[in-house]
Amino acid sequence: MEHRKILQTSIIPLPDQRQVIIEGPIDPDKLAALTIHSSLHAFRRPNEQHEALIEIAQLPEGRIIAVIEENTLVGYVTFHYPDELERWSTAKMNDLIELGAIEIATEYRSYGIGKRAIQLAFAEQQLDNAIVFATEYYWHWDLDGTKLNVWDYRKMMERLMQTVGMTWHATDDPEICSHPANCLMVRIGPEVPMSSIEQFDQLRFQRRFMY
Repeated sequence: MEHRKILQTSIIPLPDQRQVIIEGPIDPDKLAALTIHSSLHAFRRPNEQHEALIEIAQLPEGRIIAVIEENTLVGYVTFHYPDELERWSTAKMNDLIELGAIEIATEYRSYGIGKRAIQLAFAEQQLDNAIVFATEYYWHWDLDGTKLNVWDYRKMMERLMQTVGMTWHATDDPEICSHPANCLMVRIGPEVPMSSIEQFDQLRFQRRFMY
């Protein structure tokens, strides 16, 4: 599979004549030169997360969409192959890419940045030859910060994913099935062959004998 990486840039104005730049897939060296915002700690401590993002950006299939104000990383979206410990990696599909994380620093929310960052990742048909999926787990959601309950947060995430054509797909994956608010969102690119779609369906359901 060809990993298409076509640099895209978008500017979003903020109050007080400030602005953020959304850029990606960002070069790992440029990403390394940024300072990470202290509130980007949903998955690990900011410095550790910064290192993880640089590692992803260095991967052939990896891509980071960065949200930058001046020299500070204030948000990001990650794309990479599935974790080797998850079922989604067992088929070793080279055209199955995980939208792994979306995180925007608290003070930069409500400006539509997350939506624009995801849309930028799919621009220029970059991911039309891939199946892109996201596993949404409620324990990763900022329920306290947004003051939303799990169902409203899930609706928000579904609406966000739908802006790039990702839709809800059923699965018997135990982690997703462990709570009814969890969900699997998927976009099958128009260039993906039927053989890959069938492989992915087999990954989604591995307990067919139970039905």
